[in-house]
Amino acid sequence: MLSIRIPRSRRFLLASAALTSFAALDPPAALAQQAREPLPPVEVSPAQPRKQAKPAGRDAQSAHRAPARRPVAASTAPKPAVPAATAQTPLNSNAVAESASRLGLTVRETPATVEVISAETMREQGYRTVSEVAQGAVGVTSGDNPAEPSAFSMRGFTNSQINTLYNGIKIGPQNMTSRVMDTANLEAVEILKGPASLISGEGAAGGAINFVTKQPHTGAISNEADFSWDSLNSFRAHYGSGGSTNVQGLDYRFDISRSSLNGFADDTNTKTLDVSGQLNYRISDSLKVWGAIEYREDRSKAYWGAPLVPVAFSGSHATSGIVSGNYISNYNGTNLGAVTIDDRTFNTNYNVLDNRNVAQEVWLRGGFELKLAPDLTLKSQAYGYGAERTWFNNEVEAFNAGTNTVDRERFYVAHSQRLVGNITDLIWDANIAGFDNRMVTTLSSSYLDFVRPGAANFPGDSVSLVDPARGTYGLLTTQQQTARIDNEALSFEDRLKLTRTFALIGGLRVEHIGLDRNSTDKNGLEKASFPFTKDWAPVTGRIGYTWEAVPGLTFFSQYATGADISANNIFLLAPTQPLDLTTARTYETGVKHLFWDNRAEWSFSAYDILRKNVYAAAGGMALNIAGRQESKGVELAASVRPIEPLRLWGNIAYVDARYADYNFVGGSFSGNTPPNVPRIVANAGASYRFFTPWPVEFGITGRHVGDRYNTDANVVTLKAYTVADVYAFVDIPKTVFNAVDQARLTFRVRNIADKRYAIWGDPFYPDQILVGAPRTYEISAAFKW
Repeated sequence: MLSIRIPRSRRFLLASAALTSFAALDPPAALAQQAREPLPPVEVSPAQPRKQAKPAGRDAQSAHRAPARRPVAASTAPKPAVPAATAQTPLNSNAVAESASRLGLTVRETPATVEVISAETMREQGYRTVSEVAQGAVGVTSGDNPAEPSAFSMRGFTNSQINTLYNGIKIGPQNMTSRVMDTANLEAVEILKGPASLISGEGAAGGAINFVTKQPHTGAISNEADFSWDSLNSFRAHYGSGGSTNVQGLDYRFDISRSSLNGFADDTNTKTLDVSGQLNYRISDSLKVWGAIEYREDRSKAYWGAPLVPVAFSGSHATSGIVSGNYISNYNGTNLGAVTIDDRTFNTNYNVLDNRNVAQEVWLRGGFELKLAPDLTLKSQAYGYGAERTWFNNEVEAFNAGTNTVDRERFYVAHSQRLVGNITDLIWDANIAGFDNRMVTTLSSSYLDFVRPGAANFPGDSVSLVDPARGTYGLLTTQQQTARIDNEALSFEDRLKLTRTFALIGGLRVEHIGLDRNSTDKNGLEKASFPFTKDWAPVTGRIGYTWEAVPGLTFFSQYATGADISANNIFLLAPTQPLDLTTARTYETGVKHLFWDNRAEWSFSAYDILRKNVYAAAGGMALNIAGRQESKGVELAASVRPIEPLRLWGNIAYVDARYADYNFVGGSFSGNTPPNVPRIVANAGASYRFFTPWPVEFGITGRHVGDRYNTDANVVTLKAYTVADVYAFVDIPKTVFNAVDQARLTFRVRNIADKRYAIWGDPFYPDQILVGAPRTYEISAAFKW
């Protein structure tokens, strides 16, 4: 093991920790007593008391019919009690998303496109993993490629061009750090579109997706339990409990979930375990402290996709409507001609018998919220994160037109990651020349140590297309890479209300990133040009406005910038690669409208994003450099409840994403579309509820995803597809289970038409395609008491 040394940011980290400790242990005795609630959004004049934004409720839901939920409060602060009655909006625009702004703004008050999907929506829509949550959002697609689980695409950008956050904290590039995650322990998933560097730092050219764990509430203890089973013999189980304890001011939340999701391919499954807990303690009306811990584990027998096969070879087993195009194998160089997915490979697993894909993660978080004065609040949190990940698989499955067999190649890599950091916010509410103003100053620092043993040899063989002899991994020789990264950032965000209906909102972030990299061969000797160090200092920001022209109708616009590190994977950055920043900017404008007595809501946005100095994935773990990536599009979402039993919702997104100045020796990809980016993504749903003694609801959801490509070359098309799910649930009266307040039994059919389709393509492994799951049946039960 490598010893962890204190980097040049140690003084910064120690100072932050000292500030946290001092404020928590020695609050001024003369502080004014304040109400026991988190910071409200800046919405009303000083003459009126500010109130917590009221979140959307079940009867007026988001594009996914978002049910009643607490607003997503700051990740550094405890949650308030659940209000007895809350305002309800169909698109959940009263929710507060910390990943979009630190100002405590609701979605409707934020000059950007933001979605918040609540825990109740996840339960009703049957979203089992975060990838399924993303697929229901506006214009978002996802694929659980085992090399990069929980990969996302939105607004023309994919994978590490989108920041993945955990309770507002970034742990590294998505394609290195994200894992399959069950939704049972989540309170909400927040999705911010467009450059998000102001809030979450470098790497957020396409936006950010934030996973928020369930947190304590003040009030009576409530418990919940959920169980499900499907026709693939998968199961999920979850228990959660939270509320106020017998100790005055002490609230808790505890959740434990376990799942085993079996794949449709032979001998494939993913097992997850998630245990999370948090304590909030109100020491006084002006000081709150909290602490949280979480352990996550996932173990997979992975499905790496189906190989592209010549139509001429498959004959009567060739399929249509899944892929098309002519292809020369990136791995073995043979010309496959017109390609297809052979129907005999739908359930075939080409992975070795001793394969494994495993991760264990531990989170420790804690902090405080201290009211220094009625208009001044200090919030801080310290965090520590550790992860151990392992991939041990056959990852290449390339059909060889010369031998009519499938060429395979093994790959091994492991991660040992440690991260510590601190985020401190100072929030100041003021009246400047008669105008309401709120400013948040944020100081953050972190230190990351990353050790990456990997394969130094890559055993390979060839197997038959049908009923392959899977074998075992074979001889493994390893080498090692390391990365040590320190990060400091200072940011300012401000909202100035020029009138009661018009507000200017902007911010600036100054960031420093220091990198130390090393790489050794199988004998432990340093490779050429290693070790090396590099520093970056990106400056990013946002400026925009919101204007509520008439009550409920809000117009917004923004200009925002973002920055990534070269190759968008700081852990693998080599000294021979250009070490320049990749930059991004966006123009966006739109409208959000809540009307018809809060029974209907719609939103529209149009955007133009430009990203320069882009590093694009190519087969064989190589990288190409594209001069620019341009993305223009529109998004529309709407939800309405015309009558009490009926709910309708839908969304559609169109994007035109293209490379420019993408030239290399032997050709050009200028004008091509980035991989896994469809032009059109649409979702729609409807449900009808019968208010009988045992209430019953029937619902249907549909999803359409347009054509995509699996590589920058755009020679193989993943064909457009449309799938639909149906469900029915019955709410069982309390008289049946006296000890249970709410009980629900649900039956669901996924992919009811049994559509076969390509869901994702990994540009690092372009010879194979991930196929979507066939029709499955699921039954679940949920209880609350």
